Amino acid sequence: MRLEYGLTLQQQQRLVMTQELRQALTVLQLPVVDLERFIQQQLLENPVLEVREEAELLAPPEQPWLRAWEAEYDWDLLPPVRDEEEEETPRTQPAPAPTLAEHLHDQLRLLALSREERRAAAFLIDSLDDNGYLTISLEEAARAANVPVAVMERALRIVQSLEPAGVGARSLQECLLLQWEALGMENPLVPVLIRRYLDDLAAGRLSRIAADLQVTPAEVQAAADLLRHLDPKPGRRFGREGVRYLVPDVTVERVGDQFVVLVNDGMLPRLRISPSYRRLLRNPDARPFLERKVQAALWLIRAIEQRRRTLYRVTEAIVRQQQGFFRHGPRYLRPLTLREVAGEIGMHESTVSRAVAGKYIQTPHGLFPLKFFFSSGVEGMDGALSAEAVKRMIRDLVAAEDPRRPLSDQALTEALVRMGVRISRRTVAKYREEAGIPPSARRRRYG
Repeated sequence: MRLEYGLTLQQQQRLVMTQELRQALTVLQLPVVDLERFIQQQLLENPVLEVREEAELLAPPEQPWLRAWEAEYDWDLLPPVRDEEEEETPRTQPAPAPTLAEHLHDQLRLLALSREERRAAAFLIDSLDDNGYLTISLEEAARAANVPVAVMERALRIVQSLEPAGVGARSLQECLLLQWEALGMENPLVPVLIRRYLDDLAAGRLSRIAADLQVTPAEVQAAADLLRHLDPKPGRRFGREGVRYLVPDVTVERVGDQFVVLVNDGMLPRLRISPSYRRLLRNPDARPFLERKVQAALWLIRAIEQRRRTLYRVTEAIVRQQQGFFRHGPRYLRPLTLREVAGEIGMHESTVSRAVAGKYIQTPHGLFPLKFFFSSGVEGMDGALSAEAVKRMIRDLVAAEDPRRPLSDQALTEALVRMGVRISRRTVAKYREEAGIPPSARRRRYG
């Protein structure tokens, strides 16, 4: 057997993920509020960057190193985006609202208690989870707070008397019973349902409950209606981070018979290279450091502008493809893929994916995630229908049904077929669940 060795040359093209490309990817994916924070951070870190009050940007100087950098800067060579990269990013928020613990401590300060009771009650308040439940035993709490169990039991009753009703509960049943007692209402069936029939209520087995209690299904339903006014998670209204507000990244306005796309970047600072630092580039000692900073500043300015143009072009393509939605509303949304939009505007599919990730659009029909316009669908009489359009049709059918004889999934399927929608019962059940509509057994009314 004879072995031979040699050298061969092989030419191949591959993407090198430079720091500039990673940062460009970051800018493209950032929603406008997070981009504003990112720019402010860059202003702190890069001394050559400054805010320009005028709307226009200062043209950068022609430098050899800048041309070399621009040659390797290609937005359409970015690797595919993963789903976890597309998760929606939290937006701006007002001054934080009181947390649940702060709300309860404020009430505790107004009560006349012994020092031991106050210390025990404060310990319990700090031990509640985000939903307002106590997840440790009173014995554990007493040992940790170094008080007798009897004192901790009194402290628990004190905490459970505070607002919102239901806090300090150790189970769902206890939480609902505390709220029912605080309401002071008289229906005797409600506490019975809470103690014994929560699972049956969730499954819509009202007739079984009625037979077991020897009452009518209408009486059970009336009690269940009262029970639904109670909050199973009374602490959740006191978020640790307060209320979050969504700011649209792009707005589409109707002007006559046309739609105008506006990228909402007015809140972003307008950047330029500081002239004083540009003069220092003539200093050979400072030049290497300043060239890196100027390069980074130019990258940021160009990346922001590239983001704006990419977002504008993607939104324009969405408007062209979804004319039915923009003219008539969500029912006329059609199936659309990232590949279709990418092909229309000559971009890579991953670029479009990043451009829409986590961003919102203000339309004549409300505020929507940009990803809302990309969905699968089914065949309809007048062409393809998006999943969202079919869900709207299901909601309309359910809204018009006789509540005493709610439509089953099979009946909904048959109704949609009569409307010209080719769809299976399994798909109807899936869309119904995604639309938050309970099954027919749970929608049925007896009174």
